[in-house]
Amino acid sequence: MLKREFKERDVQRMRNIIKKEYTAKTVTQIGYTKAQTEHKEGDVWEENGKKWTIKNGIKQTVTRFDELKKVINLPIACPSCGKAMKSNTLNKKMWPIHSKCFDCVITYKTELKRLGKFEEYAKNLVSGGVKQYIKDLEDALIDFNSELDDQFVTEQGDIETWKGKGVDKEKFTKEVQDHIQELKDTIVP
Repeated sequence: MLKREFKERDVQRMRNIIKKEYTAKTVTQIGYTKAQTEHKEGDVWEENGKKWTIKNGIKQTVTRFDELKKVINLPIACPSCGKAMKSNTLNKKMWPIHSKCFDCVITYKTELKRLGKFEEYAKNLVSGGVKQYIKDLEDALIDFNSELDDQFVTEQGDIETWKGKGVDKEKFTKEVQDHIQELKDTIVP
């Protein structure tokens, strides 16, 4: 005699175990069910405020530093010549600039010199660096003007206003703008 009464779901569970259907459901659930979406390799989607992707079959978050990692990390082989990319100082310097190994950069520059196009190449490389420097200066100037007279709350709850020590905001801004204009004048587009 059984002291306990079996419910229908208990009996169904035992039937599933005997049939070796271990994941079969015994109860029908009514209510909210989350929509399941299938994602393939390389898909990018947003879930719970985060960006996700699938790389090599693994679900990974997409961060703002992924592009930076691609620039900094050396690949196993050079994409240009296919040779092993050793982790030495020369390759570490050439990879972020040219996306090639040092040997490929030397070959490329030698070919430019042979064709007589090296001066133009060097000029474009330098002017690109100066343009980036100008952009960085302009961004820093905007930050400087917005943060010069900031207010901070101390641990005690007091509000302190920090001002630049003896820095004339207008004079400093004018000097930086003049320097930016001089740099722009030296670059010939």
